[in-house]
Amino acid sequence: MEFQDKTLRCVDCGAEFIWTAGEQLFFADKQFKNEPKRCKNCKAKRANRVAAGSTTRERVETQTTCSACGKETTVPFRPTQGRPVFCKECFQQRKFAGAGGV
Repeated sequence: MEFQDKTLRCVDCGAEFIWTAGEQLFFADKQFKNEPKRCKNCKAKRANRVAAGSTTRERVETQTTCSACGKETTVPFRPTQGRPVFCKECFQQRKFAGAGGV
């Protein structure tokens, strides 16, 4: 199969970019099914943003009340409505007791 350069549109910036025959051959060799969605600039920006986000992620701490003992506690996540939240001690007790259902 002979590949020809193809013009695609970037989903991030909307600019047109050329997907070369050589790139298409590479995709075919690797058995990739989808065409690229982003131009090279947007792809690089996205890769940098993802890499930077994993190292600079802030820890979320939320003040809440333990569902088991009623003690005020801080948890390292935002609680989901309708789900129980436990202080460290109650969490450890449940974990070691093997409590499967909540």
